[in-house]
Amino acid sequence: MQGQYNERQMADPRRNRIIALIAVGLLLIGTALVLRFQHPSLKDLPRGSGPAGPEVPREPWTRTWTTAPVILVGLGDSVTAGYGAPPPHSYFNRLVSNPEDEFPEMQGVCLRAVFPNFKAVNLSMSGSISSEHAELQLPKIEKAGPDVIGLIVMTSGGNDLVHDYGRSPPREGAMYGARLEEAKPWIENFEKRLHAVFLKIKDLFPGGCHIFIADIFDPTDGVGDIENAGLPKWPEGEAILEAYNDVIQRSRKVFPFVHVVPMNEAFRGHGIHCSEKRTKFRREDATYWYYDNLEDPNERGYDAIRRLFLIEIEKVLSRR
Repeated sequence: MQGQYNERQMADPRRNRIIALIAVGLLLIGTALVLRFQHPSLKDLPRGSGPAGPEVPREPWTRTWTTAPVILVGLGDSVTAGYGAPPPHSYFNRLVSNPEDEFPEMQGVCLRAVFPNFKAVNLSMSGSISSEHAELQLPKIEKAGPDVIGLIVMTSGGNDLVHDYGRSPPREGAMYGARLEEAKPWIENFEKRLHAVFLKIKDLFPGGCHIFIADIFDPTDGVGDIENAGLPKWPEGEAILEAYNDVIQRSRKVFPFVHVVPMNEAFRGHGIHCSEKRTKFRREDATYWYYDNLEDPNERGYDAIRRLFLIEIEKVLSRR
């Protein structure tokens, strides 16, 4: 009897450990499933293939727009720097000229095709914020001659919002997690800074310039649930993003040489909810246009941005 009792004593702890391990395993599996539902892997979202974005009319690109010297300048953050795409497929480089593997319908649709006397320089830098665009990039633009036309393409302000991803208390230039009331002075400073940049660029191009600035896209497709992309919850993030975009939209009413590229609207429905019909569902192309880091476009996203810029540039310049 004593031996049987000892065997049962030895068996019970082993059985208890096995039961405990099974319970922990089931808990981990359940947690993983919940997290997967709440924080879907960005890599699992459909990317699609082939062209992305609006169709660009070909006819205007079949003739010379001007023989005057034209310089294209890129300013801003990683979107203009092309982070997340092979260099030939960044939106800036595709504005300049077509890559070797260009889509047939876009062959010859680029700035070199319409400006025979053309140069390009990209001063943008990945990770930069709007104050750095004013303080570090703008001074690198040389003053142009009176016969030179300046074309400036910009993306600015996005990193002001997403840095420091909630890892530190919000501050100007790293606003993630801020309340709208707290961010209002920073939003006002962004507007003043942007206007100062526009006026300085105008002075640098006495022969005339046109500034094309994209508004800021929203990877949550307007839902505002950034926590479902794996980042800390930000209850007032959507309102602050809208306030920044309002600043950009207002600028074209103040400066006739400033033109806004509607990147936010074009990307709506191509973010983390691209497969869901509860947001702006893009039935014709329900795919994800963002890179794995969430804050930059992927290769197809850059194709779309290139097309958006080309359409706005053609509206402004082809008839002049």
